[in-house]
Amino acid sequence: MICCIMKKSYYLFNPGRLSRKDNTLKFVPVDEDGNEKQPRYLPVESVDELYAFGSLDAPSSLYNFLGQQQIPVHFFDYYENYTGSFMPRDSLLSGKLLMAQARFYDKKEKRLELARLFLEGAVHNMVRNLKYYDNRGKDTQPFIDQISGYEKSFTDITSVSELMGLEGNIRKTYYDAFNLIINDFTMGGRSMQPPLNEVNSLISFGNMMCYSQCLRAIHQTQLNPVISFLHSPGERRYSLSLDLAEIFKPILVDRVIFKVLNKKMLHENDFEISLNRVVLKQGGKKTFVQAFEERLTETIQHRQLNRAVSYKHLIKLECYKLIKHILVIEPYKPLKMYW
Repeated sequence: MICCIMKKSYYLFNPGRLSRKDNTLKFVPVDEDGNEKQPRYLPVESVDELYAFGSLDAPSSLYNFLGQQQIPVHFFDYYENYTGSFMPRDSLLSGKLLMAQARFYDKKEKRLELARLFLEGAVHNMVRNLKYYDNRGKDTQPFIDQISGYEKSFTDITSVSELMGLEGNIRKTYYDAFNLIINDFTMGGRSMQPPLNEVNSLISFGNMMCYSQCLRAIHQTQLNPVISFLHSPGERRYSLSLDLAEIFKPILVDRVIFKVLNKKMLHENDFEISLNRVVLKQGGKKTFVQAFEERLTETIQHRQLNRAVSYKHLIKLECYKLIKHILVIEPYKPLKMYW
């Protein structure tokens, strides 16, 4: 009988030391004084990816091993900022796709078409969230109407920069509705660097989690993560992940925020409030991450595939749809919530 081990993400909330013994990863948390705590052992066969929220002391030989096992490590600082990822060496290389992807970026009309489609999917999913809560007595219809007015301008836009400006207006209207949806916390205005209240802290943290998931999905295909269409490619960032994340933030991040706050899974004492920023305490991070993981593993009945598909797998499917579009096999249609 063959036993299939289900791979999953592991989260290292404490600073500590990571080492390898045969096919097991050993993580030893350390406290502020450098004292070691109870070690944690992770069978490498069960590890899909690692998230490090504290400083990680590991030898280069370990990263060689992680690379061989195709295990990425995503790093976050104390203030919940995503600082980078260790990604295994690309094993799925395609010169044909790379050239085609670059040509799509280089041709204004092709890039604008894809950028508009990314935003179209994102806006649909935002409105879907608002309609969900409007049906539950939250009266979000005025915000839906305002966003619908912005949507009518999509076809008139002639540049990606104009599209990004419109996206900013839509996102502001969408976030204004959070004050109606969330019960015991106030959204206020969107503040990012740094987040100035609890809701903004969750949005920033969740968006980084979503960004990491999109990066992982891209890495599992032949797409190049630095060639993007809605967001401008930049130095030292995987901007295609930002494009994909626009579609999935309403589905993954925002729904989790509404859940953990409205179901009182997080409270005021789960946040650390300082003079100029608000961050989650370690216990709050664990609660949010658990809810986020549960969301990723939830499934929906896929209309085209006619089978149950997890939210995590939907991100990978979005990458394959994008590949087909770039190779002129099938026009790209962004994921739009219908459930």
